[in-house]
Amino acid sequence: MLQAVPSSSELDDVVDITTQMRAGIESVMTGRPELIRVTLAVLLAEGHLLLEDVPGVGKTTLAKALARTIDCTVGRIQFTPDLLPSDLTGVNIFRSQTHEFEFRPGPVFAHVVIGDEINRASPKTQSALLECMQEAQATVDGQTYPLPRPFLVVATQNPVEMEGTYPLPEAQRDRFMARLTVGYPSIDAELDMLDLQETSDPLDQLRPVTDAATIGTLVDTARRLYAAPAVKRYVVDLVTATREDHGLRLGASPRAAIQLLRAAKALAATGGRDHVLPDDVQQLAEPVLAHRLLPSTESRLSGRSTSDIVAEIVERIPLPVSVGTARARRAIG
Repeated sequence: MLQAVPSSSELDDVVDITTQMRAGIESVMTGRPELIRVTLAVLLAEGHLLLEDVPGVGKTTLAKALARTIDCTVGRIQFTPDLLPSDLTGVNIFRSQTHEFEFRPGPVFAHVVIGDEINRASPKTQSALLECMQEAQATVDGQTYPLPRPFLVVATQNPVEMEGTYPLPEAQRDRFMARLTVGYPSIDAELDMLDLQETSDPLDQLRPVTDAATIGTLVDTARRLYAAPAVKRYVVDLVTATREDHGLRLGASPRAAIQLLRAAKALAATGGRDHVLPDDVQQLAEPVLAHRLLPSTESRLSGRSTSDIVAEIVERIPLPVSVGTARARRAIG
């Protein structure tokens, strides 16, 4: 049975809403169009985003700007070394009046969860997010509670060499669909930022352009984009190459292949296309794959990062010759 690909009107809705969201975020984060584009793709792919860089470059600002463009519930968690798992998921409180326990949900029970400096908390607390991020549910005292949909975790972290940080466990890094490095702005972008924030915070003027229900509809639209067998094989070839590369001691998981394809579909949808191109996969290969990999000792000593290795793999793996389109598939069917 052929999957019903999105109609032109559905794709127009995706382009229209994401364009408005992009404009809103760019009014706060100047000079970072590609960063915002990938962030919106992760949102529509129903993934989770890890923002990594030194303090002060705008990681939390990007997360808050994204949340403010959507009329939805937002949970904010400031990760600290003494944070407990129950501080994230919630606790059961005994009510003496009713002689019953009442569940008080934690900040993860929101559509968008902003985790600030996630790697300052202990690994035990970080691991409390694993079930939430993978299964969109939280279990407290043996009772499982569903999380709202859409559910997006946007976490920021400082580089591990910064004081007071813990490395994220491999299992948790694999739950994040993409990792983005914010980086320093260009001189012109930084000058624009000074003008914007000289007298007020532009976040205060940011207003929602859509709501959670509409985002859920856009997620469903992006899922239905057509990916040709050749494109899927290209995704698998890239992921397989990470497992066979001598510069890595841990390659990408099957989850990585699934999330790379979903992210590529979402990126194509924001461009108004009803099918995925190899270019979509190439643009997302480094953000989706690099943070899941572990370099070999030789790679670390020679200064080769996992991002460098992914770039080499993308350069080495041949592109598909013919990928087809959803329109062509419908004509054949």
